[in-house]
Amino acid sequence: MAIGGTRFDEALAGLADMTGGMRPIGKDEHLLRIAQAQAFMQQRGVAALYLNAGTNMTYFSGTKWFSSERMVGAILPARGALEYIAPRFEENTIDDYMLVEGAINCWEEHESPYQLFIDVLGRMGIAPDADAPPRIGIDESAPFFIADGIAPLAAGYALENAKNVTAFCRARKSGAELALMQRAKDMTMAVHQAAASILYEGISTTEVTDFIARAHRKVGAPGSYFCIVLFGEATAFPHGVSYVQTLKPGDMVLIDTGCKVHDYISDITRSYVYGQISEHQRFVWNVEKAAQLAAFEAAQLGVPCCEVDVAARACLEKHGFGPGYKLPGLPHRTGHGIGMDIHEWPYLVGSDSTPLAVGMCFSNEPMICIPGQFGVRHEDHFYMTQAGPKWFTEPAHSIDDPFGEHLA
Repeated sequence: MAIGGTRFDEALAGLADMTGGMRPIGKDEHLLRIAQAQAFMQQRGVAALYLNAGTNMTYFSGTKWFSSERMVGAILPARGALEYIAPRFEENTIDDYMLVEGAINCWEEHESPYQLFIDVLGRMGIAPDADAPPRIGIDESAPFFIADGIAPLAAGYALENAKNVTAFCRARKSGAELALMQRAKDMTMAVHQAAASILYEGISTTEVTDFIARAHRKVGAPGSYFCIVLFGEATAFPHGVSYVQTLKPGDMVLIDTGCKVHDYISDITRSYVYGQISEHQRFVWNVEKAAQLAAFEAAQLGVPCCEVDVAARACLEKHGFGPGYKLPGLPHRTGHGIGMDIHEWPYLVGSDSTPLAVGMCFSNEPMICIPGQFGVRHEDHFYMTQAGPKWFTEPAHSIDDPFGEHLA
C-alpha cells in the first residue's frame, strides 16, 4: 500500500485477524514470577510487598482488577504464599477473577483496610521490630491514600518503594512476553501501512484516527490503545495538539499508535510526507533515522541506559540540532521501557544508569522538533538479547518509501 490512493473499505479489506496462536500468560509463568521476586526479595532483605490492583498485581498473580478508591491488592511475602486484600462484598468476585490462588483477607466498609494489612503481615510472621524494622515495599503505582493510610499504623516497619523489586522483575521479559509484544507490534505495523494508504487532500486527523481504531479491530485488537495523528506544523508537538487538522500537499504526517494483545502493548510512530518532499524535510528525516540508528548501536549489554540517550543526542548535535533539549532538536528522552504498561522502567534518559540486560525492551524515538515548521519521529522498539539489541520492527526505510514496499 502506497501513501494515498486507497479507499477506506479497500484498505480494511486488506487486513485480517493476526492474533491466531497467541495465548495469555499462563499460571505457571505467574508462579515463576512470584518465585523470582521472592528470591530477589530475600537477597535484598525485603520482607513483603503490597501490590495494588492494576498492572503489578496482574503481572505477579494474573488476577485482574482495576484500582479504585477502595484498597484492593495482593500481599507478597519474601517467603510463603501470596494473599489478597479486598472489601468483603468483593470477596466472591475476587475469587472468580483469581488466577494464582491465595487467601482473601476482607474488610467491611466501616473498617480500616490499612489496619488489616498490618494485621496480615503479623499473621504471616512479619512482626514489627523497632530495632530491625522489616522492610515493606509499597507498590509505586498505589494511590497516595493507601500509603498515607498504612504509614501511621506501621510503627516497627520500614516502608519503602516496591519499585526496586517490581521494576527489576518486570523489565526482564520472558520469551512468552516477547512473543506477545512482537505480535502486537506486527499488528500495528500493518495498521500503519493501511492508514498511510487512505490519505487524501482534505482528510482530517479525526477521520484517520477513526480509521486506525477500525483497522486495529480488523487485525484482532480491541481497538487502538492510543492514537496520535498530526499534520504539518502540528507534527512538531510530540504528544499532539488540541485542534483537528486537515491534510495539505507537502505536509509532514506523524502517526503514533498502538494496541494490546493479551495485556502487552505496541507503540510505533511513522513520519512521512504527503505529496512533494522538500529538501529540508528530506534532510531532517534522514538525520532522525541516523539518530535512531546511533541509539540502537549504542545499546549493548552492560551499557548504562543513559549512554543510549547520549549517543542519539551526539548524532543530532553533529547535524546542527540541540544541544541537549534545546529546539530545534530532541525535547525529551530517547526512549522508554515497554511491556504491560506503555511506559515502563528503565528509561533511555540521561539520569538512568541501569545497565542494559537480556530481556529489556525499549522504544527508540529521538524525535526532532522544529517549532513552526514540522517534526519527525521514527519510533521502533528493540529488545536486548545475548548478542545485543534486536528490533521488533524494522525502522522506516526512506522518506520516499517509508514502509520499504518498493525494495527489489
